[in-house]
Amino acid sequence: MFEPWYDPALYAWIPGTVYGTTVGIIGGISGTFASAGKAKSLVMSLLYSGIAVAVLFLIAGGIALVCSQPYGIWYGFLLPGFLGVFIIPTILPQIRTQYHLAENRKMESADL
Repeated sequence: MFEPWYDPALYAWIPGTVYGTTVGIIGGISGTFASAGKAKSLVMSLLYSGIAVAVLFLIAGGIALVCSQPYGIWYGFLLPGFLGVFIIPTILPQIRTQYHLAENRKMESADL
């Protein structure tokens, strides 16, 4: 067994908490801007970045699991990784729909 990367009793909560808080903020920004039809490139970049970080967490958690790290270490990376990889892609179509609806509202108001 390898030496633990860090003390899981003290620091195992940090990856999931930081990632969850960040994704929550990104979700708020996405909902606000998408419904108004603003900052589409920023919102989509933030969402794709969230997926990329989740994939990195999955890789780190997989490496920790293979290296026989304690439960608190590999689970602390795998849980936010799985959640990010499965939740954010389910939100992407809804965000795209909101931008599409905002564009339609803009075009309808221009026609009047």
